[in-house]
Amino acid sequence: MTRDSTVALTSPAESTSSAIAALRTATWPSHQRMEKRIDVKSRFATLDAYRSHLARLWGICAAIEARLPADVFGAALPDYPARRKLPLLSLDLVDLGLRLDAIRVLPRCAALPDLPTPAAAFGCVYVFEGASLGGRTLLPLVEARLGLTPAHGARFLASYGDAVNAMWARFGAALDAWCRDEDRRRQAQSAAIATFEALEAWLCAVPA
Repeated sequence: MTRDSTVALTSPAESTSSAIAALRTATWPSHQRMEKRIDVKSRFATLDAYRSHLARLWGICAAIEARLPADVFGAALPDYPARRKLPLLSLDLVDLGLRLDAIRVLPRCAALPDLPTPAAAFGCVYVFEGASLGGRTLLPLVEARLGLTPAHGARFLASYGDAVNAMWARFGAALDAWCRDEDRRRQAQSAAIATFEALEAWLCAVPA
């Protein structure tokens, strides 16, 4: 997405023939549609709005990460456990005034993408790794508007800190290595599109 979006999916290092570049092309329509529906500036306008947005993100990350065991990628992406978003979202929500027992019972997304293979899992995680890139561009907004920092309330946006580009590059290399053949690329693309659709539906739904 662009400078005001939740998920950024561009990298100057991507080759036009790489699996990750093909994934970006395949997901571009879903990415654009989601960008048009989600008004990030309004979601980051107040602490209450920002907290509500993070709570919705927590609900889909909790559901998806429960489906992806820490060793889902094995040696193909050994640092995946460090890439999980739920711990950062939970810490941010605590900073913003939620108790841990209240966080544990937040609504969770039930309409999830099907992730039967590591290739599909790569496609899903691609969307959330893109969010780590996008978060770095959004961090100054919450710092200026809400007074939050990477150590208080904005851990999810800060993600890997100065290592974000290196983490993205390692993820892209792992995805390219795993999705060498066309079948795996199609699996990754289908799962990424389904993840975008689930994320859009969940974030744009009116909480019950």
